[in-house]
Amino acid sequence: MSAGPSFDVLVIGSGIAGLSFALKVARLGHSVAILTKKNQAESNTNYAQGGIAVVTGQTDDFGKHVSDTLIAGDGLCDEKVVHEIITDGPARVQELVDLGLKFSRDQAGGYDLGREGGHTERRVLHVKDMTGKAIEAALIKALSREPRIAMFEHMFAIDVITRRKVAGPRSRGSDRVLGVYALDVRDGRVVTFQAPVVMLSTGGAGQAYLYTTNPDIATGDGIAMAYRAGVEVRNMEFIQFHPTALYSITGKRFLISEAVRGEGAILRNAAGDGFMKDYHPMADLAPRDIVARAIDAEMKKSGAPHVWLDITHRNEAFLRTRFPQIYQTCKNLGINIAKDMIPVVPAAHYTCGGVATNLSAETALPGLYACGEVACTGLHGANRLASNSLLEAVVMAHRGSISVDAYLKKARRLPAMKIPKWVDLGGGDIDERVVVAHNWDELRRTMWDYVSIMRTTRRLERARTRIATLTREIQDYYWNFSVDSRLLELRNLTQVAELIVACALQRKESRGLHEIADYPKTKKVARDSRIRKT
Repeated sequence: MSAGPSFDVLVIGSGIAGLSFALKVARLGHSVAILTKKNQAESNTNYAQGGIAVVTGQTDDFGKHVSDTLIAGDGLCDEKVVHEIITDGPARVQELVDLGLKFSRDQAGGYDLGREGGHTERRVLHVKDMTGKAIEAALIKALSREPRIAMFEHMFAIDVITRRKVAGPRSRGSDRVLGVYALDVRDGRVVTFQAPVVMLSTGGAGQAYLYTTNPDIATGDGIAMAYRAGVEVRNMEFIQFHPTALYSITGKRFLISEAVRGEGAILRNAAGDGFMKDYHPMADLAPRDIVARAIDAEMKKSGAPHVWLDITHRNEAFLRTRFPQIYQTCKNLGINIAKDMIPVVPAAHYTCGGVATNLSAETALPGLYACGEVACTGLHGANRLASNSLLEAVVMAHRGSISVDAYLKKARRLPAMKIPKWVDLGGGDIDERVVVAHNWDELRRTMWDYVSIMRTTRRLERARTRIATLTREIQDYYWNFSVDSRLLELRNLTQVAELIVACALQRKESRGLHEIADYPKTKKVARDSRIRKT
């Protein structure tokens, strides 16, 4: 192990939440290290096509956006949180514009507002169909000019170091953050980064499932780290399946943005019939949980491996301009979306639950913060409204920066503590490492088969048993071999999978994204599912 430098703040992850937070904290005068396990531009943000939902249109207002969010969240949203985040949105979006971000404009020069499922108004700001990539580029450019920020690429955060871990659970004094252990993926060294504040902005956990729209990095690292540090995790059963991922026999899933349906696309079954009008009054623009279940039901009825998304009523020039990335990706696969229907299936997309935080991005562990998809603020409830995720990220990054600034003024008076060295237990038999790959595949298939769109108690219990066996095997590898990135990711994924199943078994009702045959009705009183390591 080698000792790393000390900073005021460590940011784990390089998506919109982490980057915008880092920029704000640095501008408040604090030294910041950003740790990202790949390169700086690899994040869930970079794959966000749709946009950012915010009230800007003349016919729109905060009340409508709040109402749409609450309806999508199926009774589980925290209304105060919803109101605060939505009303703070325009100011935060203006900050992105001030950084140089140029949202798409209409012919009159105003914002070209998109509409997506669950929204009653056009309110989605976008940069064609590459919004996340554009936001990330603007933030990275701004960060490059900030001398107080250091970027550490290919640095995989392993665990949060806390006072209790260093001094023992029976020691006097309150627990708090001291830093993190991190693996330098390029040379295998474990580096100790010391800081009184750690911001988790690691994204979600889509890679727990066999089919996902998420990039390979989405392995639930921050959720697992927070849980191991003793922080409460909430509502992990609410995994959002995006209704329309491009179907291919290879299993790779490319997201077909909900904005395509916002421009009039119709979902059709194997017989060519538009079916969403039979499932919801908003038809193809119903909330995501309803659309995903409808597609799943239609596929099961017909035995077809996918349904069709039809936008052939729009001309090619419009589609090339509005959806250049989607148009070209499909064209490369022999699909001209102006003439051909698109084969689509649901795929794991977004983690609505996560690390429990308040409206200041604070967890219950002093010095540990979380924002973005890794966190559970109460905004999304049982089902995220489309394009509310980037909104939440920029708002909570701002609020977190204010809280961290205040915390650091107090933390400077706290006594320093000596952090123990990381113990490397040696390489291990390379043949044994094959089991890691096998366990990865088994975990993802187990989650897809037993913990996906439609659930039963029996399936959840089977999943719990199988995942527990995998967890024991992975823990054995972790404690007996040198760590590498694949082992660490699988360790985190099995941890998160256990949390998803445990929360799902707590919820004796069907609500939002959690549809379970044993309990088809929704209870009148909505309660969060909660789990914390004791």
